[in-house]
Amino acid sequence: MLLDKKNQRLIHCDDLRHSHQIMANHLLYPMAAHVGLTAFLYVMLTVARAPTVWGWGRRADGSNPWAQLEPRISANLSNQFEWPVLFYVACLAFPVRHEYPDPQLWLAWAFVAGRIAHSGVQVFTANIRLRGMVFTINFIAVLGMWFWPIFLLGMPNIGS
Repeated sequence: MLLDKKNQRLIHCDDLRHSHQIMANHLLYPMAAHVGLTAFLYVMLTVARAPTVWGWGRRADGSNPWAQLEPRISANLSNQFEWPVLFYVACLAFPVRHEYPDPQLWLAWAFVAGRIAHSGVQVFTANIRLRGMVFTINFIAVLGMWFWPIFLLGMPNIGS
């Protein structure tokens, strides 16, 4: 049994297991969406490098029409393995505690939306200020995913 600090009642572990499994399954969708974004960036990078690597799609003068985008796509792809790591840890760590409220799911989707927007800004513009503002969306979303269960709900009462 665990203490539900919000409603001040004891929760039977069987109830938690069922609700945990349902919510954990829902979190797979934002994680899968981010994996999809990362895969899409790999495809974009392959297409952008094709004229240089394989000679496909070269201009008449032999240059790569995607030469300006290739370093931006590459940098954005690298970014998918930095801050998002903490997103995955939050998605996987907090269900184990059996405290996984709806805001966690909303924050996970906000993170994904922020990553998509950030990728678009980084790849297709050189506007660093806008990129920083858009990054703030997924930055705050991940911080919220960590803040919500730890500080608002409190630690579980494991000894009871």
